[in-house]
Amino acid sequence: MIINKKNIIINGKHQRPILVDVFYNEEKKQQPIVIFCHGYKGFKDWGAWDLVANTFAEAGFFFVKFNFSHNGGTVEQPIDFPDLEAFGHNNYIIELDDLESVLDWVTGSDFEDKQFIDTNNITLIGHSRAGGITTIKTSEDARITKLITWAGVSDYEQRFPIGTAFQTWKNDGVYYIENGRTKQKMPHYFQFYTSFVENKERLTIFKAAEKIKVPYLIIHGTEDPTVNLQEAKSLHSWNPQSDLFLVKGADHVFGVKHPWEQEEIPKDLTIITEKSIAFAIL
Repeated sequence: MIINKKNIIINGKHQRPILVDVFYNEEKKQQPIVIFCHGYKGFKDWGAWDLVANTFAEAGFFFVKFNFSHNGGTVEQPIDFPDLEAFGHNNYIIELDDLESVLDWVTGSDFEDKQFIDTNNITLIGHSRAGGITTIKTSEDARITKLITWAGVSDYEQRFPIGTAFQTWKNDGVYYIENGRTKQKMPHYFQFYTSFVENKERLTIFKAAEKIKVPYLIIHGTEDPTVNLQEAKSLHSWNPQSDLFLVKGADHVFGVKHPWEQEEIPKDLTIITEKSIAFAIL
């Protein structure tokens, strides 16, 4: 039987809780761990992520997904973005620290489901912006034994405003991005940029990708309008030992939207879920 435990609260390093879900087969011991990291303007309950988690659990994995502490959700409302102030104060270092907190929690000696996990077998999956986070963390943390990115980015610096827009951001201390679905004006405080500059060596994704020695799977849709296909090809070129898997015609979210009210995973997400399971199981 598949067990799922939702909205477990763990403490991170940045004064906001991290909400975690786990999915696993209660009849199987020593299951490989998969930790899934959501992307920009994302959350652990977005779209069909629960269906993906259940599919991994049915395949014999202990699947963990979580909300980054500053993604804009709260304990009371983990879906969507009631805490825009937290969102505005998020940065890449916080997300790396949050992922480390989740890793520490699941591998800790007091983890309550430890009989179900194999802490020597940990795969990270990062979608979109979190493709960079998981790539950096894999290059740093010997506990991680496989890496999979879904529509992952290859460069954080190129995503900042430039020219007049950058100068306005610096002068005002904040700029806003509209969420196309919720219509919220989502803030980015200037610390997002200064934190990157202060940690640029660590946050340069190609340097992390070059260092990765564990099995590494790069998945990307050929019709991704958000993260260009060339970014996947760049990641693969920086680590030629990686596997590059392209899904013809797939978009940035592999056919999913939020909310996802169907009981089935769409075709493209099914393809990448099955490919990821096969890769992680080897």
